Amino acid sequence: MRRAGLVGVPRVRPWSWQAFLLGFVVVAVSAAIQGACVALGAKLYFAAFLPSLFVLGVVAGAPAAMFAALLTIPVVWWAFIPPFFEFTPLSSANADSINLFCLLAVLVIGLADLCRASMTINSCRGLKASGESPATNSQ
Repeated sequence: MRRAGLVGVPRVRPWSWQAFLLGFVVVAVSAAIQGACVALGAKLYFAAFLPSLFVLGVVAGAPAAMFAALLTIPVVWWAFIPPFFEFTPLSSANADSINLFCLLAVLVIGLADLCRASMTINSCRGLKASGESPATNSQ
């Protein structure tokens, strides 16, 4: 049987400077993608950032993904919430959008951390060679 995992994708240590640099790069690339979506008429402020947080959480770990999520909030507030390119007081709808993003970011980063942990377990121990499954009870 084949082992589960990301083949060909390098993994970064969670608290290294490379992980946080990758988080910064992911936010910049996501902002460029979000800018293209806004230019095409999309009004979802955080649409490009959530999938990027998941991928970053799997590749670089939860600390870098949380850094990227915290960096995303002022970027979106400044660049994508009208009036563009200035910080103004948030309306209740915009504050709700940010709160919803925070909730979804915590859930997505938690899921990415679980995926990263399960890939680590699978790569270290691998799958058992015996025909018995842990789900079946031999008694």
